[in-house]
Order: sequence, then C-alpha cells, then structure tokens
Amino acid sequence: MKITFVTSNEHKAREAAGILHGRAEVKQVSMDIPELRADLVTDVAAGKAAYAYSVLKRPVITDDTGLFIPALNGFPGTCAAYVQKTIGNSGILSLLAGHANRSAWFETGIAYHDQHCQMTFSGKISGKIVLPRGEGGFGYDPIFEVNGRTLGEMTEMEKNQISHRAIGFHALRDWLDERT
Repeated sequence: MKITFVTSNEHKAREAAGILHGRAEVKQVSMDIPELRADLVTDVAAGKAAYAYSVLKRPVITDDTGLFIPALNGFPGTCAAYVQKTIGNSGILSLLAGHANRSAWFETGIAYHDQHCQMTFSGKISGKIVLPRGEGGFGYDPIFEVNGRTLGEMTEMEKNQISHRAIGFHALRDWLDERT
C-alpha cells in the first residue's frame, strides 16, 4: 500500500516511514493546507486530511500536534505551531513565571483518508515545562521534560520511541494491520 504523508517536515515523514515500514510505503508531499482551528488535534488532522485527499485523490495521512499546559488553561493547545513561531519557548517560559505547576502534555492527532474511509488516531505524552536543555529536536523539545530529560536532550531514535507522534503512528500501523 502507498500512502502520501502531507507534511513539510521531513523528520516527521522519516519517523512515519520507519514505523509503517512493511505495512505501507510512505511518500512525503509538501502542500499548503488551510489551517483549521478546533479544540481537538484529531479534528484538525481530519480536516487537513480531507482537504489533502480532495486535491490528491490518493490515500493520505496528515497530523497536527498541540501542546497543552494546565497552568495556562490548556494554552497553546492546537495553536502550538503558531505560538512557537510568534513567542517561542522564551514566551512560554515568561507566561509560566510564577506558576508552580509546570505540567504539560503533547498530543498528536493523525488522520488517514482514502476513497473509502477516514480514520483518526492520537498519541499523548505527559511531562513538564523546564528551562531549555539539549541541542536536539525542534520547537518545544528543549523545554519539554519527560522522565528527567528534555526531548531536546534525547537522540532522534530515543525521542521517536516515546513521542506522542510515534504513539499515534503505532496506532495507525495497528489499524493498517487489522485491515489487511
């Protein structure tokens, strides 16, 4: 089976290809997709997949990731990419100044869409927001700590074994196994 992963992020595409190896051949395509707003990452991913399928007319997967911080009432939530571009990690740390509760979670929604069905999957990883550490990863990775290490301190392989996105892609992989 061939699936087109609509993303401009080659790291995500490589991760998906590795997890889905043997179940699907993953091809990366970059495409401008209207940015949808919803409270759930799975709803955003589903909307992106529907749009991508309507253009490409072949099986597609898309994803959306949110960062949810309880001390900030769930902010930035599904607007995590926009917030990263505008205020970055330093802005998040400034917003958390004076807050003792630094708990947070990442959640990724992954959507599959073909001519017969649309399915969504999700993965979640809990941690806390800390001062930046590590040179690896991207985005919020240097300030998101899991089990004593930030995602930025982990190798790509270590991160991909525990990440929210990996959990979602494993769920997609299991579903593909059930279909065949």
